[in-house]
This record gives sequence, structure tokens and C-alpha cells, in this order.
Amino acid sequence: MKNLRYHFLALLVTLLVAGSFLSSAKLSAVINPFSLTLLRFVIAAAVLLPLVLLKKQYRTGIRKALPRGLVMSLFFSVFFICMFAALKATTALNTGTLYTLVPFMTAILSLIAFKEKIANKMLFIYLLGIAGTSWVIFAGDINALLAFSLNQGDAIFIAGCVSMVCFSISMKLLYRGDEMVVVVFCTLLGGAFWMLLALVLFKQPTQWHLLNTSLQFHMGYLALFATLASTFIIQKITLVLGPKKVMAYIYLSPVFVAFLMWIIEGQSIPTVVYPGMLLSIAATVILQLQNTTEENSQTFISAKFFKKGEAS
Repeated sequence: MKNLRYHFLALLVTLLVAGSFLSSAKLSAVINPFSLTLLRFVIAAAVLLPLVLLKKQYRTGIRKALPRGLVMSLFFSVFFICMFAALKATTALNTGTLYTLVPFMTAILSLIAFKEKIANKMLFIYLLGIAGTSWVIFAGDINALLAFSLNQGDAIFIAGCVSMVCFSISMKLLYRGDEMVVVVFCTLLGGAFWMLLALVLFKQPTQWHLLNTSLQFHMGYLALFATLASTFIIQKITLVLGPKKVMAYIYLSPVFVAFLMWIIEGQSIPTVVYPGMLLSIAATVILQLQNTTEENSQTFISAKFFKKGEAS
């Protein structure tokens, strides 16, 4: 498969994001979402700052990239706020289910932004992926699936999912060949700005003193891995693979969450969810192959048209 290493990076970032759901669930019960999101951006930006200051080309690139970083970071920040806020009113089960809508939403917005059409085959694959992740989340219990209902927290998280899609689309639209370190730093800096503004406008306390040793570990993971590392990787792979391919890996998120809970918390993976895992994996692989086929077709058509123009 073309760009294989970027697909491995997409798997890695999916794993990092899956871990963030576990850490976020523990932190959201203690500190308000604006403060949590501000702290994770501040820590991540502070870690990256020495590297940015080290090179003159990085320092001079900030002024050019910062306005676009503010736009991208707004969408990024809204997603995290919605996730923290939603976990106060709904369950990880519901948010995990709703998160699988992101690839389909990305395809819809890509249709608007990049004129990328959705074939009936692709629609079926998206539904297959949603079915697979739902099987994993509900452990094959049809009664639990039928009992699923939306609440206020779910509505908040749906808004966050839309914002995450906009973040992915904006990365593709707003990239201007800047150094990736500068883009990531400006995104983190912009995120910290939006969160600080939100804290002031909504008069929310920081509550950082409530973080005990265990919660500090979870915050460190969110800041350094689920924010800094994942932002850097997402920025890079989205430019190479495109938003649809990157977002297709979201179908694997519940699978990774299940494995992380097994490894970290010792929770066994029920045999009944294995078919759902296989469906999720199959949907992800098929989506990648289908997107690659579409790209190759478009490249062939463009090349043929270009040669025809040269001949005339």
C-alpha cells in the first residue's frame, strides 16, 4: 500500500486517542472542561517551545502560521471541550458509539470542501464500520443497542464530532507549506488562547490544585501523547493521506479501547465482541483500499486530460 508508514502512524494516533477516552473520563469528574483543555494545551506548548525557539526559521514562521493556527485550534478545542462536557452528562458507551459517525461526517464535508463524491459502495462501508463498532461497544447485546437513546450529553458530543471533522478539513484547506513544528505549535498556542478566553468569559475556576498524583499522570498523558504527539502526527498524515483516510481509522477506536482496558485495567475482552472487532477492522481496510482506488482513478483521469491538452 502506498504511504504505508503514514498508515502505521494513523494506527498509532488512533491508539493514542483511544487512551485519551480513559484518561478524560477520570479527569472530567474533577475539573471543568475549559480548564482541563487549557492545561493540556499549555503543557504541550511549553514542551514544544524550546524546539521552536531553537531555529530562526521556526521563530519567523510563527507570525505567518499563527492566524491559520487560531482557526484550526478553535475546532480542535471545541472537540475537547465537548468531550469533557459530554462525559459529565452521558456515558463512555454513548460517546464511543457517536464517535464512529466522524468518518461519515468527514466524507460529507469532503464532498462540500473538495467535491469528493460518496459512492453507494462507500456508504455501505461506512454503515458496516458503524455496525462493527456498535457490536464492540454494546458487547453484542441487541437489547442494549435498542435501549440506546440520546440525551443532552450526547447532543454536546455530536457537536464535538462535527468540530473534529472541521479540524481535519481545515488542516487540508489551510496548510501553506509551513514547517510542521510551527503548525503544531501555533495550533497548541491557539488552543490555549481560546481556552483562556473561555475561562474568562464563562468565569470558570482553574481547579488545577485538585489534581492528585494519579490525575496528574492522566493529565500528562493527555498533554504529551493525546495532544502534542497526536496533533503532530494528525497534521502530518492528513496532508499526505487526506481527511477521509485518516478519519476511517476511527472505526478501530473501540477495538483499541477494549485492548487498553484489558492491558491496563485487567478487564477481559468478551468473546462475543470478536465479530464486531473483525467488522471494524474489515471496514477500515476496505475504506483505505477504496479511497486509494478512487485516488488512482482521479490521478489517471487528470494525467490523461493533461496529455490530451498538451497534444492539442
